[in-house]
Formats: sequence, structure tokens, C-alpha cells
Amino acid sequence: MYKWFALKRVLKGIVTYVIIIFIMSVLFNAVNEQTMRSNIEEQVRAETVRLKNMQPAALQRFQEQRRQDLIHLYRLDRPFMERILYRTWNTLTFNFGKSTIIKSSKGEREVLTIIGEALPRSLILFTVAAAIEIVVGIILGLKKAQKPGGSLDRSTSLITMIVYGMPTFWVAMILIMFFVYQLKIFPSAGMHSVPPPKGIMYFLDLLWHMTLPLLTLLLIGFWGVSYMVRNIVLSVLQEDYIMAARARGIPENRVLFGHTLRTAAPPLITMSVLQLLASISGAIIFEGIFSWPGLGNLYWIAVQQNDIPVLMGDLAITVGLYQLGLIMLDLTYGFMDPRIKVGGKA
Repeated sequence: MYKWFALKRVLKGIVTYVIIIFIMSVLFNAVNEQTMRSNIEEQVRAETVRLKNMQPAALQRFQEQRRQDLIHLYRLDRPFMERILYRTWNTLTFNFGKSTIIKSSKGEREVLTIIGEALPRSLILFTVAAAIEIVVGIILGLKKAQKPGGSLDRSTSLITMIVYGMPTFWVAMILIMFFVYQLKIFPSAGMHSVPPPKGIMYFLDLLWHMTLPLLTLLLIGFWGVSYMVRNIVLSVLQEDYIMAARARGIPENRVLFGHTLRTAAPPLITMSVLQLLASISGAIIFEGIFSWPGLGNLYWIAVQQNDIPVLMGDLAITVGLYQLGLIMLDLTYGFMDPRIKVGGKA
């Protein structure tokens, strides 16, 4: 039964997500507690400064009592496993707390607010790039498979071997040197001009800043997609029903985009969905080169500044979205392909 398959797959995804968050809480526990104790000491010292007229002995007792109160408030006096489970639960319920250093554009330190600003910025660049790569790659891959060994197939396969192995950050720096410093067409970094324009010019300015990083991703991405599509479709084109369709005089484009593409859909859907999911979290080095304020750049800043709440929130959001995408992919497979055993015994 499909409903039992769906239920088991959803539960499996939830359990996997909980285990990942638990492991993350264990790995970051020592650094997180060290940061919290440092914040407690800073808060105690700040409160002590306002008590100038208090006697030294009373001041010392106040500091010790205040320190113990804050340690108890943040559960640092609880057993190790209880502290881990408490932080795991907070992360699972998206109660990330406040950032220790990083602030949002409005000066807020709520982790959800900070991530909520960075997530759309990564989506607008990397997800758009992934979508274009998939469309162009599928079309080019179908054309390559249509005439294997032809001039288009040989030339594009050679380009794929050369381009797809190039590091993205290296290609980005080459394009910046050429388009920014030689031709002076595009800006080198950022998402908007300073100050950002208003109205329709705001979106045009965004597209202007977005063009060069988008071009970099497309130059590297769609070659590999087309090569994978070519190999997947090539075996389908040798099937008897494809040859029969051609023998009946069905137009080649209808055979290619109708019969062939429909049969090769499951692996192509898997490849496309995984590529879209991988684009959600952004790219640390790539965003750093273009100063693109997305999740990848936020992750790097959080690592540099030891901002554990933002780091945990960033990881929890991206892992959760990735797990959700995998669940939806499996459910779609189970719905589309009847060959998949979706429940019980065969």
C-alpha cells in the first residue's frame, strides 16, 4: 500500500534528521559551552561596573551569586547528556536563540531573522542557476544522444572534460579579471549598489550584480548535466519501441521529447532534484569571492567568529530542507513508478 510506504519514508526522514541534529549538538557542545561561559563572564562584569558603591566582599558575593544564577539559567550545571538533549530539542524546534556576534540588516540578533535574510539570497542565485543548468543540460544531452559520435557529441564531450574539472572559484576569478577589470561591464562583488536604488531600478541593479556569478555557475554546470543526460538517454534510444516509433514516421522531436524523455524521467528527476537541493545551502568559497550575502557566506562568517547559534541554525535549516527534498523525491518515485514495492510483502 502506497500510504504505508509514504508513512515509513516520512518517519525514516524524521528519525534521520533527529540523529543528524543530535550528532551536531554533540560535536559543537564544547565550543558552545565555552562561548556561553565567556558571555556569562562578560555579563557579570558589565553588571558589576554599575555597582561602584558596593563593598569589595559584597561585590564578590554578588558576582559569584550572579554567575551561578546564569549558569543555572543556561543549564550549564546539568548532566552532560541532559545538556545535549536540551540543545537538540531547541534546535529541532527552531529555537536557536540569539547570535553572539552576527547581526541582521536591522540590527537584530535573532538567529532565525539572520538566516531568513540569507536564505532567499542563496535561493535567488544558486537555485536559478541550477534550474537553467537542468533545462539547458537536458536539451543539449538529448541532442548529443540523438547522434552519438557526431560532431556535436565529440566537441561538447571534449569541452565537458575540460570545463567540468575546473574549480568554480578559479573560473570566477578569471571572469572577474576579464569582465570587471578589463571590460568593466559588471561589478566585482555585492548584491546591490550602495546605496541601493528604489523601484524598478532595484531589480535591474540586482540582475546587474547577479549576472557575473550566474554566468560563472552556468559555464561550469550545464556541461556535466548534458553529459549525464546523454548517457542516460543513449540506452533508451536503443529500445525496440523507439525504433518502432521512428519506423511509423513519428517526428524525431516527438520521439525524443515524448517517448524517450518520458522513459528516462526517473533518473533525470533524481539528478535534477538533488542538484536543486544542493543549491539551497549556497557555496562558501564562491559566495566569498563575489561577496554574495547568502547562507554559504553566513556559514563562513559564523565559523570565523565562533558564532555557534548561527552555525547550528544554518546547518539545521539546510539539512532539514535537504531531508524534506529527499522525502518528496522518494514519495514521487513511489507514486510514478509501479515497479517500486511500496508496502508489505510482494
